[in-house]
Amino acid sequence: MAADLFPTEIGPGVDRKTALSASLRHRILTMQIAPGSVLDEIALSEEFGLSRPPVREAMRQLAGEGFIELESNRPARVTSMSYQSLRDFFLVAPLIYVATTRLAAEVSTKPDISSLREIQNHFRQSVEGDNVDGRVFYNDQFHLRIGEIANNAYLLPSLRRLLIDHARIGKIFYRPANAQMQRNLEGACRQHEDIIDAIANHDADRAEALLRAHLDLSRKNMAMYAAPEGMQIAVGV
Repeated sequence: MAADLFPTEIGPGVDRKTALSASLRHRILTMQIAPGSVLDEIALSEEFGLSRPPVREAMRQLAGEGFIELESNRPARVTSMSYQSLRDFFLVAPLIYVATTRLAAEVSTKPDISSLREIQNHFRQSVEGDNVDGRVFYNDQFHLRIGEIANNAYLLPSLRRLLIDHARIGKIFYRPANAQMQRNLEGACRQHEDIIDAIANHDADRAEALLRAHLDLSRKNMAMYAAPEGMQIAVGV
């Protein structure tokens, strides 16, 4: 994974607390740490060569972003997921994604488009290489970057929280690639690229239409996971 997008390794230009925060984000998004899991503060301190105070500071930051739940006199836990989480996600996701995508189409600059294309290149490589964690991570980065381009103080925090569960839902509902799943993944890649083009052309209506089709494809992928092999599925918009 590109170091500029995911600085989890300790090295020149990457401090230990930054590496800890980035690594925890990635592990949570890709379900390497399961929802509801207790985070071992001592183990993390030893792994990243940090004292307890900066580890706690990083956890408070991640709690503010929605990755971690902190309660008095209880250990830190990864934010849980439930039926209610899934229901809330599918109710709210179209509202937030559409709003941020339309705003991005209105205000994007050439450097913004370049950054989106870079992330999309990593996403495509992950799809072509059957790298599940990479696909989950770079899909998250793609939609987050759109939100950052939109730069709305009310929408961006909601998008950040939404993306945590989007990534985890995607990982939960992944089924080892069959022909239909592979076609859907390739379709998702094309949709990303079309969305970038619409944003670059400041075409908010087309960007919205593409984004809605993209969300519909995600729902179909999840329905494919839940349905027995060979069963015909119908997923509403």
